[in-house]
Amino acid sequence: MNLRNRLDDQAGEELELYARTINPQFVRLLRTIGFDRRWARGEGAYLYDADGTRFLDLLGGFGMYNVGRNNPRVRAALVEALELETPGKVQLGISPLPALLAEALLERAPSSLGRVLFTSSGTEAVEAALKLGRAATGRSQVVSCEHGFHGLTLGALSAAGDAAFTGRFGPLLPGFSQVPFGDLEALEAVLRSQEVAVFIVEPVQGHGPHFPPAGYLEGAQELCRRYGTLFCVDEVQTGFGRTGRMFALDHWALEPDLVTVAKSLSGGYVPVGALLMSTQVFDAVFDSLEHALAHGSTFAPNDLAIAAGLATLQELDAQRLPERAARLGELLLERTTPLVDRYDVVKDVRGLGLLWAIEFEEPPGGSRSWRLLERVQTGLFAQLVVVPLFSEHRILAQVAGHDSNVIKILPPLVLSEADIDWFVEALDLTLARAQKLPRAMVRFALKAARANRPGRRLARAR
Repeated sequence: MNLRNRLDDQAGEELELYARTINPQFVRLLRTIGFDRRWARGEGAYLYDADGTRFLDLLGGFGMYNVGRNNPRVRAALVEALELETPGKVQLGISPLPALLAEALLERAPSSLGRVLFTSSGTEAVEAALKLGRAATGRSQVVSCEHGFHGLTLGALSAAGDAAFTGRFGPLLPGFSQVPFGDLEALEAVLRSQEVAVFIVEPVQGHGPHFPPAGYLEGAQELCRRYGTLFCVDEVQTGFGRTGRMFALDHWALEPDLVTVAKSLSGGYVPVGALLMSTQVFDAVFDSLEHALAHGSTFAPNDLAIAAGLATLQELDAQRLPERAARLGELLLERTTPLVDRYDVVKDVRGLGLLWAIEFEEPPGGSRSWRLLERVQTGLFAQLVVVPLFSEHRILAQVAGHDSNVIKILPPLVLSEADIDWFVEALDLTLARAQKLPRAMVRFALKAARANRPGRRLARAR
């Protein structure tokens, strides 16, 4: 098979083939909002279309490309792994590679964690945390937070706190409940029964993003200890340098029982995830020869994912990417916080490392056009910013959730100061125009929203 020839043969027909064989509604959505580009390649923090036009990628594959798209050193590790012809999945036996990545992860993780279980994705890592947590404690209840997101398989979805994801897929699993993010009293009220196996929480909620109040995560950990509940921190999106530390939990010196990771662990090349757990949790589940294979996944760990993971961790360290994310995140906040005073429609700007967001609201004096947009679909103003950022300024960004007037970015951590300038200048120009809600923009938004009916929404973040 000559892959390049096959790609050349279908050049110009990629969207049509995708619509015919995979998802026609997604292609329809892309065309409606003008995101139907023919992408040719990616490099670092940039995407290039078939015409060679460079776009600044602030979406980052929903946070997959922390070390940059097509990182050459991660690619070289994959080539080397293929050339080694390692034994791969022996199944009744081991390959020498997985323990190397497990060791590297545990060296960077809190001291409370002592074992690694590999998975093929973040949602699989969450499923493992829920399943093993129930087995280890002998309890059945799981508590998560409102507005949280932990994946789209049934168990992970049952822990979700957003009806936009759960509404059409019930009944969900029994034994799951949600409490408000940041509310320790509500958490203690449900933990006091001593029937809760796991409390799972994102240190920064991706669908917002929402940042924890001072003392919340430390307090939640203490409550879990008091009532015998396992404390699980979901780092699938926030891990590996995203917030300016290797893990977001490092900001609060947390020592959880369970940590889920995925997304950028392989540099975006190979599906991979992992559940990091305490030895106490592991020993309570894998407690005999009979239970040596109590949980697993056919393709996890696979040697290509492991090789990519080792190279990614080395790249994060060698290039000091968490420190880079912290520095550029501070610069981005410094450059964008003045937008709150400059534009009536800007309610808030917030961020931690290179997880950044801007939130919009109706101007204090009121706006008929704004109210019209909101009646058609909540969050349309944010789309009026995202679309011209893409079509006029060549910047790929995202709306941060269903019915959200928030734009969020998760760029590769290899972003430069010049890229920050590019984004801030484009955002300023776009807001200056969008705040006036010109008729052409309103007509586009209404047309897009109507085309999106029935029952579906414009593109939102995962």
